[in-house]
Amino acid sequence: MTSQEEELLTPAQKELYDWLADFISTHQHSPSIRQMMQGMGLRSPAPIQSRLRHLQQKGWITWQEGQARTLQLLGEITSGVNCGIPVLGAVAAGGLVETFDDVQDRLDLTSVLDKKGVFALNVNGDSMVDAHIADGDVVLMEPVQEPSRLRNGTVVSALVLGSGTTLKYFYRSGSLVKLEAANAAYEPIELNADQVQIQGKLIAVWRHV
Repeated sequence: MTSQEEELLTPAQKELYDWLADFISTHQHSPSIRQMMQGMGLRSPAPIQSRLRHLQQKGWITWQEGQARTLQLLGEITSGVNCGIPVLGAVAAGGLVETFDDVQDRLDLTSVLDKKGVFALNVNGDSMVDAHIADGDVVLMEPVQEPSRLRNGTVVSALVLGSGTTLKYFYRSGSLVKLEAANAAYEPIELNADQVQIQGKLIAVWRHV
C-alpha cells in the first residue's frame, strides 16, 4: 500500500485490514467474526461489522455481510523498476522467422496490475469457453465501485445471494439483471438486481500450459 492509499482508511480500519492480511497469509482462509473480535480486543461484533462495511465500500475487501468466510482481500499489486515480462522476439504460426537474441523490450503489465484492488479468481467449469475462458484458467478482476454504470456485455464475477459466485456476461434492464454464459449449453440466469452483488469485472485471463 502507498501512503496516499493508506490515508483512505481510518486507523481502526487499517488495523483490521492489516490484521486480516496477516491472518489470511498465515491460515490460508478468512477468520470468523469472533476471531476478528479477539484480534482487535473487542467484546461486540458491531465495531467489526462496521469496519468491514467501510473496508468493502472503499474497495479493500469483498464481503457478504453475515458470512465472514466469504471475506476476500483486494490488496493492490504494485510494480517496481524493471518490472514486466521480457519480449524476446516473434514466434511464427506459419513459416519460420529469425530467432531472438538480445532483449529489446518488455511486456508492461502495469496497466493491468497497478489498478487498485485487482484480484484473481480460479475458473471452475466451461460456461465461458466461447469467450476464450476455460476451466482451470485464472481471471484477473477489477472491483466494481458503481454497478449502475457497468456496461452491458461486460464479463463479471457476480455473487448471487444464497447461491454462490459465477463468472458471466452482465446485462441489466431496469430492475432486472441477466447473467449470460458464453456456452449454449447453459441457460441465462435472470434475477432482480438486489439479488446480485457484482464483485468485479474482467481485465485479463491467465492460462497455465
